[in-house]
Amino acid sequence: MDRLTNTVRPYAWGSTTAIPHLLGTEPTGEPQAEMWMGAHPGAPSRTERGPLDEVIAADPAGQLGEAAVGKFGPRLPFLLKLLAAGAPLSLQVHPDLRQAKEGYAAEEAKGVPVTAAERNYKDANHKPELICALTEFDGLCGFRAPEEAARLLEGLGVDSLKPYADLLRAHPEEAALREVLTAVLSADRDEMARTVADAATAARHLGGEYEPYAGIAHHYPGDPGVIAAMLLNHVRLQPGEALFLGAGVPHAYLNGLGVEIMANSDNVLRCGMTPKHVDVPELLRIVRFEATDPGVLRPEASPGGEEVYDTPIDEFRLSRYVRAEGAPAHDLTAPTPQILLCTAGSVRAGGLDLAPGRSAFVPAGEKAEVSGTGTFFRATVVA
Repeated sequence: MDRLTNTVRPYAWGSTTAIPHLLGTEPTGEPQAEMWMGAHPGAPSRTERGPLDEVIAADPAGQLGEAAVGKFGPRLPFLLKLLAAGAPLSLQVHPDLRQAKEGYAAEEAKGVPVTAAERNYKDANHKPELICALTEFDGLCGFRAPEEAARLLEGLGVDSLKPYADLLRAHPEEAALREVLTAVLSADRDEMARTVADAATAARHLGGEYEPYAGIAHHYPGDPGVIAAMLLNHVRLQPGEALFLGAGVPHAYLNGLGVEIMANSDNVLRCGMTPKHVDVPELLRIVRFEATDPGVLRPEASPGGEEVYDTPIDEFRLSRYVRAEGAPAHDLTAPTPQILLCTAGSVRAGGLDLAPGRSAFVPAGEKAEVSGTGTFFRATVVA
């Protein structure tokens, strides 16, 4: 079992205090957005044996297990993160596996550098993800019903938004959502900036259900993503609740601290709320234009005190253990690779003591007995 030393990403939207508070360290004053745990080549965790991606590459079957290698190849198929949003992330969507493979191959054939700002597909993998709240956590997830989105837009009393509300009511669901998102993202930038400014003023005055969008507009003044965001469901997770984000579902995280797990990919198509590249035609090809319930997940109890967040994919499986004082040790030995992350109290995994924010990699088949009092998350695969 390996204690992990992990990289913290200083993205501009990150909270300056949430991750330091969990780790028990002093804030630096700089944003600390994500702490990565895994073998992603962009920031692999470090162990006493070397970077985790190199440890796995030297002995894939020994570290991951024969079943995982046979199903996913010789790499850790998930990336675990602590995510601390102090400001809204970009409004975004992820491709499915077929779209990712096709998009990656097409950009490779055109010779677009992987590091280019206009590159959409950094790899050939899909990126389903799950976010589990550690604090109250705000996000946007999936389209509202067109009638509900029209009501929300009209409630602002901004004349330039009325055509969008009319479009939402004039067509069947898929066509209505597609036409309005296309119109918003393709509108004249100066005219849209004025619309966003008027909408932001109205949202600040109205408060209530408009409050999240006033906050988005504060961080991204004039951005068409502010109006696009109003087409989506606003969700407020309580600690322990989670959201699963599948392919084609537009979403954004707004505020809060959570544990995030995803397939090991970096494929993101942005809709707005960002200074980064927005490829509108490709985005519209990937988005699923259907109204959805955000589907807040609560963990399901399993034998041995495990609480599982059920998701429809195999690249990752996330569960939580809440250990009371005096509880018997858990034997988590498994034929698949695991990462254990403590988020409260103090737990002992193998011979390692894990305080909040500390993590360990457990190779496939390695003895993994966990004791102590506190909360920890277990990330593995379904193989």
